Amino acid sequence: MAISQVFSRAQLGIQAPSVRVETHLGPGLPAFTIVGLPATAVRESRDRVRSAIVNAGFPFPQTRITVNLAPADLPKDGGRFDLPIALGILIASGEVSGKTIDGLECIGELALDGALRGVMGVLPAALACARAGRTLLLPADNAEEASLCRGASVLGANGLQAACAHLKGITPLSPASPPAMPAADSAGPCLSDVRGQPQARRALEIAASGGHSLLLCGPPGSGKSLLASRLPGLLPPLDEQQALDVAAIHSLHRPRPPAQFYLPPFRGPHHTASAIAMVGGGSYPRPGEISMAHHGVLFLDEIPEFDRRVLEVLREPLETGEVSIARAARQTTFPACFQLVAAMNPCPCGYFGDPQRSCGYSCEKARRYQSKLSGPLLDRIDLHLEVAAVKPDELVSLDQGEASGPVRERVRATRQRQLSRQEKLNQHLSSSELQPIVAAHGAWLSDAMQRMTLSARSLHRTLRVARTLADMQEETQVSTAHLAEALSYRLSQP
Repeated sequence: MAISQVFSRAQLGIQAPSVRVETHLGPGLPAFTIVGLPATAVRESRDRVRSAIVNAGFPFPQTRITVNLAPADLPKDGGRFDLPIALGILIASGEVSGKTIDGLECIGELALDGALRGVMGVLPAALACARAGRTLLLPADNAEEASLCRGASVLGANGLQAACAHLKGITPLSPASPPAMPAADSAGPCLSDVRGQPQARRALEIAASGGHSLLLCGPPGSGKSLLASRLPGLLPPLDEQQALDVAAIHSLHRPRPPAQFYLPPFRGPHHTASAIAMVGGGSYPRPGEISMAHHGVLFLDEIPEFDRRVLEVLREPLETGEVSIARAARQTTFPACFQLVAAMNPCPCGYFGDPQRSCGYSCEKARRYQSKLSGPLLDRIDLHLEVAAVKPDELVSLDQGEASGPVRERVRATRQRQLSRQEKLNQHLSSSELQPIVAAHGAWLSDAMQRMTLSARSLHRTLRVARTLADMQEETQVSTAHLAEALSYRLSQP
């Protein structure tokens, strides 16, 4: 009787729980059984592992093989367990010493010829492996991504033969080096491409400074999409921990290129996206668009064209900064702290209220179109702005507006004031933290709420914007001028 144990990592949301791959070679007719709640892709690894071991030059044991993936109640999916299963068989059969596997964790999918193929979700595994104090052995294709975790020890192998040569001490594998990173100040499209629109440019700077959500409403061609695409370039680069959090989420779909490591993500799903595509889900839950936009921007162009149910699922994540995917067996939580930027036309043709062009729809049809956005969702959007069409002389002018660089520096300074004072952006201030503003301007705010019929949530959103306006002007106290400007961004609500 021979038994071995190899450590590996499963994938559960953005977590990578530890899995012990236990292999037993016992008497009986030749058979190969995998237990421990394996999915179809894991059960199919029997044939991949058998061919890979033979083609790597090792004899395959002609005995009864039982592989247990512990803990038994944790679902296992994908081809990531091929390498630890193969190594467990080789250790149990005496081809490789079991002592050399101590301190190692292994993940990787095997080809039939013994080569190792990359798998998804290696960065969460590398982060968990570093916390456990072990070295991660994985496919060479994944080594660069896994080495983004500075505290992780990563070994990349091209195939099963190379992994075994390392364990035997014949040809040790070299630790993977982190990829070269670009300058942290790299930015996207420049704000100087925008012609005119001074009020919209200011709204973008306010949104970037405080992490506020923004709704742009205006006729076609007024620059709404152009403005939204410039917001990521106004945001400061991500710090090391934020960048790792974002890279870990993207690792479950497609790894982010090293050139984008420090850049806030920008996601713009099509209006045909489903609710599951937006928030995540599936039998083995995967993150959706709102999680892929974590620490970045989620842009919903033509937001009334989205299905009503898709939009309503955004309400809770906008408040909590995370989304929980519940299934019968377990619940998975994904981070979703994003800035929502939405754009819409005032009516189906886009020219309702335009003084230059006539609209082909009645006032009632325009209202019906605008009412596709529910009141509770609009309440959660901090800034509502009407974007007018650009004048022809501004559009053809060669004069460029302010570039993204100076604006980004002001945004960085404003955010630093917030972090120094309260260790978070103004967007995340609680109602109790906003009480000093209410105490100083209670009567003024009460009158404004009655005249504008604001809800309590709308008031709190307005107070957060006002606090950001004061920070932009380097003022310690929020004045009525700041409150009046913040309220002006709710007057143009559709």
